[in-house]
Amino acid sequence: MASLVRHVTIDCADPHGLAGFWAQALDGTLGEDDNPGDEEAVVNSAGASLLFIRVPEGKSAKNRIHLDLQPQDRGRDEEVERLVALGATVLADRRNPDGTGWVTLADPEGNELCVERSHAERLATGAA
Repeated sequence: MASLVRHVTIDCADPHGLAGFWAQALDGTLGEDDNPGDEEAVVNSAGASLLFIRVPEGKSAKNRIHLDLQPQDRGRDEEVERLVALGATVLADRRNPDGTGWVTLADPEGNELCVERSHAERLATGAA
């Protein structure tokens, strides 16, 4: 059997704080033994497990990898608004007049992520 991805690991300054943002974003849960000030924190969700590790250096360039989120119970635009309310910022708006496209955001520590259209929105335009 091939290897499986156990976690997607993200370097950060505040593991517990950033994990809290992502737990809300993904409707996930923080690890039971994760506390403020810990060197690492994990978020478990239906789609992925994210591990946040404290590192001394700050983010200095564009991510070489990022997460693409597809909303499950709301549309893309509603999800963008929800994530911004949680502390994300819009970096690039790639939405098109025909409803296609995505929005690139940054989480509270500047890590890029994209919000794509929901499955229902994709079906509505024939792009499942």
